[in-house]
Amino acid sequence: MPPRTTPTERQKRLGSELRKMRTAAGMTADQAAGLLGLDRAKISNIETGIRTISPERLRTLACNCACSDQAYVDALVAMARPNGRGWWERYRGSLSPGLLDIAELESYAVRMRTAHTAHIPGLLQTNDHALELFRAVLPRLPDHEVALRLAYRVERQRVLEAEDAPEYVALVHEAALRMQFGGRAVARAQLNHLLKLSERPPVRLLVIPFSAGTFPGAGQTVNYLEAAVPQLDTVQVDSSHGPEFLSSEAQLAKYRAHLDWMERITLSPEASRDFVHDIANSL
Repeated sequence: MPPRTTPTERQKRLGSELRKMRTAAGMTADQAAGLLGLDRAKISNIETGIRTISPERLRTLACNCACSDQAYVDALVAMARPNGRGWWERYRGSLSPGLLDIAELESYAVRMRTAHTAHIPGLLQTNDHALELFRAVLPRLPDHEVALRLAYRVERQRVLEAEDAPEYVALVHEAALRMQFGGRAVARAQLNHLLKLSERPPVRLLVIPFSAGTFPGAGQTVNYLEAAVPQLDTVQVDSSHGPEFLSSEAQLAKYRAHLDWMERITLSPEASRDFVHDIANSL
């Protein structure tokens, strides 16, 4: 496996939060370097996520920046502690860093909300459904890369099987439920799989029917990953160039409001399952 040459999204986020803490306190990078017994270059590397910071130094910085939010500091310390290499590191150099960042963020999330209009959420897809999507990518992927992406997707889905699996709220539009990727048999199997997963404790399936009308963010795929404290939440949105990660206060507030709006217009969990069951039976 090739060495990691760029920081992960989680590492960049930690560095960004430390820089934000320092600048809010009016502390220069040189002052931080002197306080922590590091040179100026190391402070820069910490704040860009290239270099890690010890929990002790992090607490020293927070104390001297008069950061009184203990829960926030504890969450940053947890991010700074080495946790070994996640399973996704086996795919480093074979899949794009953005895809691996999604798995890392999911593994640390305490709650996830996702909204999909045209596709079934990736964590709830069958292998056949996922294969159809991977084979529809342009430029076309070679067979070995399709197989690699499928293996990676299967491993990602295990986050919902863990004993301490986070709550997973899936807001799925009726349009996504009626898509027949792979034909009627594949679509029916996907819907039945969705029904089965919706009975698991961590999964809450909520359907947005056509009759619900318009809503903000229609057509956009959104994954909102909640951290131990709200300040460290992350939004991941899909684009034609790959996943994008958003974390500013304004962006988080915007997407929370979008998801809250969508959740208000969904069917209840029971009505959602009945709705999916009816569509599956019609295929």
